[in-house]
Amino acid sequence: MTDTVSDAATDAATPSTPKASIVGKRRVGDTVFLGLSTTAAVSIMVILAGVAIFLIIRGLPAITANWSEGDLAGYQNRNWSSFWEYVGPLLFGSIWAALIAMVIGTPVAIGIALFISHYAPRRLAGALGYVVDLLAAVPSIVFGLWGIIVMRPLLLPVSQFLNEYLGWIPLFQGPVSTTGSTMFTGGVVLAVMILPIVTSITREIFLQTPRLHEEAALALGATRWEMIRLAVFPYARSGMVSATLLGLGRALGETMAIALIISPSLIYSVLLLTDGYNSQTIAANIALNFPIATDLQRSALIGTGLMLFVVSLAVNMLARYIISATGPGAKGRKRGKRS
Repeated sequence: MTDTVSDAATDAATPSTPKASIVGKRRVGDTVFLGLSTTAAVSIMVILAGVAIFLIIRGLPAITANWSEGDLAGYQNRNWSSFWEYVGPLLFGSIWAALIAMVIGTPVAIGIALFISHYAPRRLAGALGYVVDLLAAVPSIVFGLWGIIVMRPLLLPVSQFLNEYLGWIPLFQGPVSTTGSTMFTGGVVLAVMILPIVTSITREIFLQTPRLHEEAALALGATRWEMIRLAVFPYARSGMVSATLLGLGRALGETMAIALIISPSLIYSVLLLTDGYNSQTIAANIALNFPIATDLQRSALIGTGLMLFVVSLAVNMLARYIISATGPGAKGRKRGKRS
């Protein structure tokens, strides 16, 4: 008995040999899937780099050219001193039109997402979500035609009202358009076009709110709206911001709707209700002028596309940063790094 105890004590005192880690044999399917997924991930970076290199190479001749002579002298009825003077109004118009769309469309998109996730009956929520997602499949040219035929005459009374009662605000000053070919109409159409992406992302974020948080708020006597304000919105704040920025990226690149609806000029203007004072966007300007441009003029248009590419890339990177920095689990990741 004593020998048995001593042997057990000796065994316990002796450090055990670490067991070899068990690694399963990799199957052919796993290897193929790993290769395909890696190729897909690398191809995204290659394509992005290829687009950037193409834009830089093709746009550089116009960016470094002398705009006082040759095909660029008097381009689009104005004597530009350099490429940067030419791209400035276009970049301003692109950002301005996208911001108008975001101001109009973001509250509507968040309201739709909130109704689908927390208010609508299950059958209605599924059908409404499907209809909203279908908006993403509508081509830009269709939205442009809809804006010309339906929205332009429909928004004329609204423009008259804004100019009459809010004309003291610089945005609504000036003679009101009689055709509706204004930045206001273009912004409304762009707002409808960004609804699918903003609504879809915010709806999924709302649905991911921990159920225990919602039930705890209701158990403490909160109404449904108070529960949403105290439990849902704080959890979904970063997702809502990132969805808005992704919608902004979509609005920056829209082409045909703006090209068909507004009557643009290469100027800096914030007027929303007037003809001839609408800032042109980069995408619409490329679509309208590329077929009739010379080689150097096409290089200038590609250079403006490079500027739009940089802005869109910056917007999407900002959205990803907000998600990683302030999204669910961000505090835990920060504590893990500190420890």
